[in-house]
Amino acid sequence: MACFHKFYEDLFLQRLDFVPTTLIVGTFNPAWPEDNPAEWFYGRVPDHPADLDTGNHFWGVLPRIYGQASLKFAGAAPDWKGFCRQQGVAITDLIANILHANPGNRKHVEWLQTYSDKTIATRFANFEETPIVELLKMNPTITRVYLTRGLGAPLWRRLWRPVQAYCDQQGLHHGILLTPCDYCRYQQGKHNRRHPDAPLSREDFVLNEWRKRWHAI
Repeated sequence: MACFHKFYEDLFLQRLDFVPTTLIVGTFNPAWPEDNPAEWFYGRVPDHPADLDTGNHFWGVLPRIYGQASLKFAGAAPDWKGFCRQQGVAITDLIANILHANPGNRKHVEWLQTYSDKTIATRFANFEETPIVELLKMNPTITRVYLTRGLGAPLWRRLWRPVQAYCDQQGLHHGILLTPCDYCRYQQGKHNRRHPDAPLSREDFVLNEWRKRWHAI
């Protein structure tokens, strides 16, 4: 049995209809449980702006990096893909498939329902890895590469370090970005406690952190 990435066919950049210059790399988006609401990468967002500080903030932050309006609530998959086409941004994830995940195993379903990187890194061990270095070799127009999570768990370090080494060898810009998911609330909380007179929303906090690592536009 297995749990494929929900957007498996998009992971290998073969469907791109534009020339990519920037590659953003996440972790994994499971094809099951069936109630996974994501329409595309980073697509688990609330339905209403009243929930501004919940959900994944990726589509709020990335367009604003480029001086455009947030697409967190105004957009959906076609808008997100159109933005990426316009800016030359390709997206993939480190894991393409959890090879031994079983939809008939209640624990496996519960673990994947958390959408937690920590759970994936500690509960599962047998993966089909997305060949990031090979993708970079096949797409030499990509000159900037970003990972949207830290390297706290051994799994993520093991998967990312070859990418870092290749980027260093080829002179490609690379960086590790603050996660745009709700786990960034811990860092946001620390910032706001230090700056009680100028607190930031979660999206604004992530945006500021990304700007410190993003290439010049």
